[in-house]
Amino acid sequence: MAAPVTQEQDTVRVEVDDATARVVLTAARRRNPLSVATMRALTAGLREVSATEGVRVIVIAAEGPAFSAGHDLSEMVDRTLAEEREVFAVCTEMMRAVHDVPQPVIAAVQGMAVAAGCQLVATADLAIAADHAVFGTPGVKIGLFCSTPMVAVSRAIGRKRAMQLLLTGRTIDAATAVEWGLINEAVPADALEARVAELAQQVADASGATLRIGKEAFYRQIDLSEDEAYAEMSEVMATNAMTCDAQEGMSAFLEKRQPVWQHR
Repeated sequence: MAAPVTQEQDTVRVEVDDATARVVLTAARRRNPLSVATMRALTAGLREVSATEGVRVIVIAAEGPAFSAGHDLSEMVDRTLAEEREVFAVCTEMMRAVHDVPQPVIAAVQGMAVAAGCQLVATADLAIAADHAVFGTPGVKIGLFCSTPMVAVSRAIGRKRAMQLLLTGRTIDAATAVEWGLINEAVPADALEARVAELAQQVADASGATLRIGKEAFYRQIDLSEDEAYAEMSEVMATNAMTCDAQEGMSAFLEKRQPVWQHR
């Protein structure tokens, strides 16, 4: 097992420990606002650990009482239209990076996740939260409708539930977030770290090549018609079956032994 590696850039810390990498928001006193600098650092962190040999799963986590309170509003008052556009362009790049990295991304939500913070949770491939965490898109209350969070949230939980969050600005608790499909599980706060580590290991036990193929295929097919999706995914599965790890995995199953992955 490789020795853990940690790097820190102001409001984001990057940690790599064997097959799991963590990108951690560290501006705990300010409830981890997603400033332009923070979003760029988080995007860079995702891409950096994604390119690190041996990493098969990435966890986005945060320090302090909140996962993220959303955009840094101090960067959005008395600014030009070009400056406002930059905020959301950088945010969109960060969200796209979550989907673009080949490794599955798990959000570990230890507290409040609202506005762009809720968007980040909705964008993650998987999400586990402490049972006291709350989620919402409260922009309507300050005259700034959560239009970009709406993209990820509506795709995660559907139209009516997303509109309820967006139009009222009220938060939902973790149990409701599970029921609605925004997160996978809610666990006691003192069990969050262990449960995320367990889930990360369950993911990391798979072939890295297979995870990469599957994640890319999932997002490629999700908005296609059924006929288009079957046509594309049939080809994906056929080519996947030809890979070294798929051949090894099927052979191991037939031979009743554990597979030995080469991650290719």
